[in-house]
Amino acid sequence: MSFRSNVESMSKIMDEMGITELELERQFLFGVYRKHIHLSKLQGTVVAPAACTPISTEATTVKNTQAVSVQASGHTLKSPMVGVAYLAPEPGSKPFVTVGSQVKSGDTIALIEAMKTFNPIKSDKDGTVREILVSDGQAVEFDQPIIVIE
Repeated sequence: MSFRSNVESMSKIMDEMGITELELERQFLFGVYRKHIHLSKLQGTVVAPAACTPISTEATTVKNTQAVSVQASGHTLKSPMVGVAYLAPEPGSKPFVTVGSQVKSGDTIALIEAMKTFNPIKSDKDGTVREILVSDGQAVEFDQPIIVIE
């Protein structure tokens, strides 16, 4: 079975099991072929960028994350990019906001790491945080709801 066939069959299994991310590596004489697959329940697409870098070990990692579908009242602040959401400026520190916090337009409410860059996500409305829809360290999609402000 070819590597491509393995990836396609794993993609089908992932969809059936509700797994949204899969990282595959296969070692060749010239290096390692890597394939990262992300199934998005929000958009129903498969994204599979590939990179080839030389390393000495072969590994397969499966991560289970949950896509969020939200119909919330109030103003929903959405992710402007694909990345990893962080709710605090650094591990172990106080979060930017909590449920019930008062926020003003321009306040930083989260960080999204994309391509090793931490991008501040700022509130575009004054109000009270009613719901935080992502957890710290969770992968987020473009336009995915992050926080509800009323």
